[in-house]
Amino acid sequence: MSNETAEVVKAKPAEPLLSKRRKKFVADPLVDDNPITIQVLGICSALAVTTQLRPTLVMSIAVIFVIVFANLLTSLLRNGIPSRIRIIVQLAIIATLVILVNQVLLAYVYDVAKMVGVYVGLIITNCIVMGRLEAFAMGNKPWDSVLDGFGSGLGYAWIIMVVAFFRELLGSGAIFGFKVFEAVGISNFPTNGLMTSPVGAFVILGLLIWIQRTKTGYVEEH
Repeated sequence: MSNETAEVVKAKPAEPLLSKRRKKFVADPLVDDNPITIQVLGICSALAVTTQLRPTLVMSIAVIFVIVFANLLTSLLRNGIPSRIRIIVQLAIIATLVILVNQVLLAYVYDVAKMVGVYVGLIITNCIVMGRLEAFAMGNKPWDSVLDGFGSGLGYAWIIMVVAFFRELLGSGAIFGFKVFEAVGISNFPTNGLMTSPVGAFVILGLLIWIQRTKTGYVEEH
């Protein structure tokens, strides 16, 4: 083949680690496609562990860790997982990570681990985690899957942290256990017992869903 007719095949440039497409994996779950306020997933822990900020923060970190590494491992193994047992493999991956998280909590933050232990165990069946493995990690590359898991975890985390902030502040007048109103000289602040019950969490979460869906214009499809 002559030089005049030879075609030079140029390699396709590698996609940046944080390209515009990949940034959406992290950004979308924060607002436009939030797993709690838009997809209405992970509601149980959002209601159960949010009476105080400290256990809520621990739960948030645990979920982010599990979903990121579960996405990563599932993506790495996806081509070798037979379709008929993929759910079993995904559950095994999640369960292994959850056991690891629980053991670390018991070793280093025992008091918090006793508070959130049962809910950490329920991460195994958390719809957010299972949904991302099945819908994304099984069909995408490892780095994309890590970003997707991180975004979904952050989207979950900031919602339950906001719920916990208002529940602890209004329910006990504290933030991370620090008595805020007493510190500023308001010793008789009327705390609301409703905020310490799941009903209070429902109210705050309902308001967050209403605000976010109004802002994004999201409407349920029937």
